[in-house]
Amino acid sequence: MTPALPPPPLPHALSAAARWARERIRPEEIEKYRKHGRDFIDDDAIEQLLADSAEPEPARVRDILAKSRAVQTLDPAELAALLRVRDPELWAEMRAAAAEIKRTVYDNRIVTFAPLYIANRCVNNCLYCGLRCENTNMARSALTMDELRRECEILAGVIGHKRLIIVFGEHPSTGVDYMCEAIRTIYDVKVKARVGWGAIRRVNVNAPPLRVDELRRLKETGLGTYQVFQETYHHATYARVHPAGFKADYAWRLYTMHRALEAGIDDVGIGALFGLYDWRFELMGLLQHAIELEAALGIGPHTISFPRLEPAENAPYVQETRYAVSDEDMEKIVVLIRLAVPYTGMILTARENADMRRRLLPLGVTQTDASSRIGIGAYAAPSEAQHGDRQQFLLGDTRSLDEVVGELARMGYITSFCTAGYRCGRTGQCIMDLLRSGAEGKFCKLNAVLTFREWLDDFASPETKAAGEAVLARELEEIRTRAPKGFPKFMEFYERTARGERDLYF
Repeated sequence: MTPALPPPPLPHALSAAARWARERIRPEEIEKYRKHGRDFIDDDAIEQLLADSAEPEPARVRDILAKSRAVQTLDPAELAALLRVRDPELWAEMRAAAAEIKRTVYDNRIVTFAPLYIANRCVNNCLYCGLRCENTNMARSALTMDELRRECEILAGVIGHKRLIIVFGEHPSTGVDYMCEAIRTIYDVKVKARVGWGAIRRVNVNAPPLRVDELRRLKETGLGTYQVFQETYHHATYARVHPAGFKADYAWRLYTMHRALEAGIDDVGIGALFGLYDWRFELMGLLQHAIELEAALGIGPHTISFPRLEPAENAPYVQETRYAVSDEDMEKIVVLIRLAVPYTGMILTARENADMRRRLLPLGVTQTDASSRIGIGAYAAPSEAQHGDRQQFLLGDTRSLDEVVGELARMGYITSFCTAGYRCGRTGQCIMDLLRSGAEGKFCKLNAVLTFREWLDDFASPETKAAGEAVLARELEEIRTRAPKGFPKFMEFYERTARGERDLYF
């Protein structure tokens, strides 16, 4: 098993901010989970599995697909076998299985959210990122709470979002005190909408790795999902692209979710940045991470993200990488994640352009963003233009939430703004059991319909509302047919929502 590489020594001239980050790492919060001083990503074992070039027999592939359909996590050898499939007919079966699993586990819902970058100060020097500390072209800032409130007033009261993923760089000025204050501020915003009140009901966080005591504070403040991406699971590549800063410590980052679950945060999100190393290796790393969390802590990742490397201001690795992911391989990535970890939510972001998102959505995706702006203060800014010197990377899809919801409706999807499960305690082991049994998709359909009714009445354009009404008609009939006993109570809530009541849920 390949050991985690030690962090590089501290340069004498390293900034006070970088020293602050380095001194925060607590080895005892890593070593308690490692076995014999080694982490759970075995580079040599993964490479050996990938080196086998023999294509699996069709019967073997179908046995694996049966396991995925039973919502059981695959083992590394099974995923490696699927990676070796070259037969187009078998790939068609795999695509169909991925779509079927998504419908079984999550129904035809697509959850929507918005990213909100709150600060872009960072002590790290990731070679693929526009926010890296050596990028002197970047205009650095962090929102004040008044500025954050204004951003949320637009997101909740004008656009209609109910759920955010808030994003921070790694810097002493935006540590856990700032994060907690930001979460409290966001939940405090209430804005008059067309009918009801606009508000953010779920705040997820994409932040640097934190200590257990800091994670407990985030949990107490109302944190939703805690999201940290390993970026690349390949040890040597990780060291190369993270030459300095807090992020140079592979193991501290790798065991972030162990600490989060120890701290009581039972919804965690993992991911890899595809394009840093061989995408097949990264898939194996993601699977191994899910298996480790299930084995060590009993709860797998609530979500898996699969962003693809995109252009970024003054980020040399973007141009240098030999591992750029083609559109065809991106489709394979989505299919294989859905098959390998069938219970997990899958997040497709606006890094991808609109055409690519249309191609990927039917393959197993459960969440996507819209109306996305990732510059600091960008939602309140008068211009919608992207600025490379103010954001981490350039987005591929900047369509409005209204446009995306309308398109999803025409594709037959219902856009869900539901956050009820989290507020009712359907998280952690509870949600894992519901997802594996297929009950979650049926149960959440009720709340998805109620929130969709809300959003259409409060925020939709006439064209989008018409498309949404057609979807709602089909959904209501399906609920009536599948849940006749509960249908009268559901219709009571639906009619109350249509009359202007808000935030009713089961």
